[in-house]
Amino acid sequence: MHLSTLSEWLSWIENIHSTEIDLSLDRVKLVADRLNVLPPNCPVITVGGTNGKGSTVFGLEAIYRAAHYRTGVFTSPYLLKYNEQVRINGQEIDDQILCKAFAKIEEVRGEIPLTPFEFCTLASLSLFQSQVLDVLILEVGLGGRLDAVNVINANVAIVTSIGIDHVAWLGSSREQIAYEKAGIFRSGQPAICGDFDPPTTLIETAKKIGAPFYCQGRDFHYHASVSNWSWSDHITQYKDLPFNSLAIQNMSVVLMAVTLLQNYLPITQKEIEKGLKNVNLPGRIQIIPGPVMKIFDVSHNPAAITWLKEKINSIPCSGKKYAVFSMLSDKDMMSSVLSIKDSIDIWHVAPLQTKRTTTEEVLKKSFQETKVDNVIFYHTIAAAYNHAIKITKPGDCLIVFGSFHTVAEVWKWMGH
Repeated sequence: MHLSTLSEWLSWIENIHSTEIDLSLDRVKLVADRLNVLPPNCPVITVGGTNGKGSTVFGLEAIYRAAHYRTGVFTSPYLLKYNEQVRINGQEIDDQILCKAFAKIEEVRGEIPLTPFEFCTLASLSLFQSQVLDVLILEVGLGGRLDAVNVINANVAIVTSIGIDHVAWLGSSREQIAYEKAGIFRSGQPAICGDFDPPTTLIETAKKIGAPFYCQGRDFHYHASVSNWSWSDHITQYKDLPFNSLAIQNMSVVLMAVTLLQNYLPITQKEIEKGLKNVNLPGRIQIIPGPVMKIFDVSHNPAAITWLKEKINSIPCSGKKYAVFSMLSDKDMMSSVLSIKDSIDIWHVAPLQTKRTTTEEVLKKSFQETKVDNVIFYHTIAAAYNHAIKITKPGDCLIVFGSFHTVAEVWKWMGH
């Protein structure tokens, strides 16, 4: 088999497994052993949770890069380019290097089927193993216990938050979902929880396996003032920290992880401050000022959209608030719309250009059932955004949200 371009490889990878999601570790572990990528040759931080994973990963990367450590980062999903998911020393992997990693996996996997996410995870581990790195920062794709990333034993495991999402695979309660998320914890290794109200299953799993457990609001704390914020645990304290565009709750989790790894990767407060200032995460309550303020956010479940609502309600807007919106078919759209409907004046809604799209018919039904009638439907997100931007006036605010795909489709239309 000869595949020469990244697009050819991605098309091939999409079709070698019968399903897009297949939660298990046995197949991934077999291929990882054949690739000789286990164990990694540096400390590993694994980041799971419902919301806040991306922010936490980028915060960790920015701080360690500010301290001149060599970093390997695996994150998902991507917005515009597949390459966004794998970064070495802050740089995205180029197409040809990714193609070589895919070819290496194809050489050893034999008849073992791999999902696209598993293929990408293994490619990132192979690339990291070929480098001399100081720390790996790996984002869990779905759940934790059976996610491909969990083939790696983490030196520090983080669960950012627990919300209701991916119920078909993880369960319909916070307790069930927390059990799956806690699967990334390891005996004798620190486990961090960024949720102020962790489900019992998360705490009990850490206790059962002997993982030291650090919980936000109990073992570490943050306090925000008008111009800066502070952080402390039982021993360490950082004052006068700079704000960035990301939630302080997630940056607080970052500082707990950095503190726990101080013996391996020493960091000064100046380096922490520099890293916090340098964090840039596109599509996370990303505000583009102008006569019409634009806000782009990839929030895709009720908890994340509630957080978005609080943020947009805190931003001055003298005019109307318009939404360009869509969600994937496996998301809780009804609860998501209900959580923010009072903060939106006019909705512009369309199906997404992806396999997991919610059809226009189902979108219309969902909005009828939530009794939201200030909505206009379109055939594409690009058409929805195009019309919305034409009718906005100075002082209005335009919010694009509901999925990574929603933001990505608008950005592609804009020529990003």
